[in-house]
Amino acid sequence: MAESVPPNPDFVVPPSTPPSAPPDLPSPLQSLLQRRPAVRVTSEFDSETSVFFHKISCKFFESLAKLKVSFQNNSKGEIYDPQVAFTSKYLSLLYDVEEQNAVVKSTVDVTPGLQLRAIHDVKAQQGELAMVADLASPAYKVELLSALPTAGLPKATLKFPLGEVSFEKKVEVEEEEVQRMLSISGVVKGQFFNGACTAQYNDGNVNLRYSYKDEEMTIIPSISLPSNVLSLAFKRRFGPSDKLSYLYNFDSNDWSAVYKHTVGKDYKLKAGYDSQVRLGWASLWVGDEAGRAKTAPMKTKVQFMLQVPQDDIGSSALMFRVKKRWDI
Repeated sequence: MAESVPPNPDFVVPPSTPPSAPPDLPSPLQSLLQRRPAVRVTSEFDSETSVFFHKISCKFFESLAKLKVSFQNNSKGEIYDPQVAFTSKYLSLLYDVEEQNAVVKSTVDVTPGLQLRAIHDVKAQQGELAMVADLASPAYKVELLSALPTAGLPKATLKFPLGEVSFEKKVEVEEEEVQRMLSISGVVKGQFFNGACTAQYNDGNVNLRYSYKDEEMTIIPSISLPSNVLSLAFKRRFGPSDKLSYLYNFDSNDWSAVYKHTVGKDYKLKAGYDSQVRLGWASLWVGDEAGRAKTAPMKTKVQFMLQVPQDDIGSSALMFRVKKRWDI
């Protein structure tokens, strides 16, 4: 007969815990709000035109598509130019409520290296159809663009790492005679003497532009041929917060200058003068000038601008622009 094992005196029976209460189930309204896509509302006011611009947008289908409604209203509360836009990766639709017209755009990747793009204006019954295909590598592409309804051969564009060249057959009417001619345009970029050189050609007109840039200075001379229009742009940085820009046109002797001072990334002060319109101005930006209201303090961008005409200082004007975003 097996010997019985005596009980362990150090063993303590854990106290029984009462059953936990079932978790509170969310109400139908809470469930609906949790599944609702985030809504972004942006409003902008320009004191020069006294016009409000509003935009309401939201993303849905896990950010695969975006719906945007925009409209404007004046100081009298009159609403005009309402538009509704739907955007996705392959299809976008812009509907003008007042014009009762829609513009449809579509992009389809047929195969790797072959893409089709289409644009159609419903009211005008016009559009474009483009085909983009890779050649030897993705860096080399050929694009064929045709207007719809078609009126001739498509426009052909060859794209390569240093630029692109386009060929298009145009129709011109001179003295009641129809002339068909081949139009050639293109742009080529490359490094030259520690700078970047750009050459643009369009129907016999050539623009040459050279840009040299280092940590403190930028020099950009450019010339247009055969008009021989020469200009020079000069930029000088005096530190991380101060920069001077100057532009001079040799054919007209017109010039302009802009001085910029930044405080952090959210505040910028600019002052300048334009001799062509004989106008001096100064502006203060709160929020990144080129950024979105989302990244600005309190999601608000503000610009104040003072314009002082040289010939009539008494007609100086102070204007402002405000842009505010709400995430709902």
